[in-house]
Amino acid sequence: MRNFCHSVKPSRRQLIVAGAAAAATAVVSTQTAEAANSYGSGELLNWTTSSRALTGEAAVQAVVARDGVFMFGDSIAVQDGKALATRLKDRTGDIMAVHNWSGRPTTPAVDALQEWATKYGMPRRILMATGTNDIFNPPVLAAQIERTMKIAGPNRTVVWCNIQVARSNQSASVQLADQRNTAWINLQLSDAQKRHPNLRIVRWAEYLAAKPARLTMYLRQGIHTTVPYGQDARNELMVQALAATK
Repeated sequence: MRNFCHSVKPSRRQLIVAGAAAAATAVVSTQTAEAANSYGSGELLNWTTSSRALTGEAAVQAVVARDGVFMFGDSIAVQDGKALATRLKDRTGDIMAVHNWSGRPTTPAVDALQEWATKYGMPRRILMATGTNDIFNPPVLAAQIERTMKIAGPNRTVVWCNIQVARSNQSASVQLADQRNTAWINLQLSDAQKRHPNLRIVRWAEYLAAKPARLTMYLRQGIHTTVPYGQDARNELMVQALAATK
């Protein structure tokens, strides 16, 4: 599998095209329904009672002590995180602590990063697999990327997986908005990378766009990974990125 974290250096136009062809500061909960809906993807629903996968305190401490990896993600990470941790350990020997929560946008994921950093300290690598649920209010992401980079500091590497959303169970107009907002989210990540040399992007959207058949083989309803094909492909890209920063 080609390494899309480092080998692809897309222009702004290429990112927009990838977002469209492959169908992504304020907290969403503080916005009115009208503001959230103005971006066309609908409104973020209450995620706080959704499924989650959280590593226990002793294991988090072990990850810091062994300089492993912290991961913060959403529902895709809840589904795929265990397989990712196994793949990473088999490949590099690294252990991973996860704070994954279905439906969660990036702002509370960064809050969780800050909480762990204050309570436990941090390893040298942080994996952010979040942003999918920011399609409902894309402008929030830029400030949260900056928060993440400030928390991590210049001597740690933040690996961030970009997103692909075009929900096939929604209307054509919502799918179009999803594609537009996907590109918006991914552009904010690429812009931030220009300012932060320790930010590495896993280009999941571009990987999917490279071969149209991947959209149906690797995604369920235009968003979540299929198992095993999509899960293996996305996890492999993230493991490659993490291994390259070891």
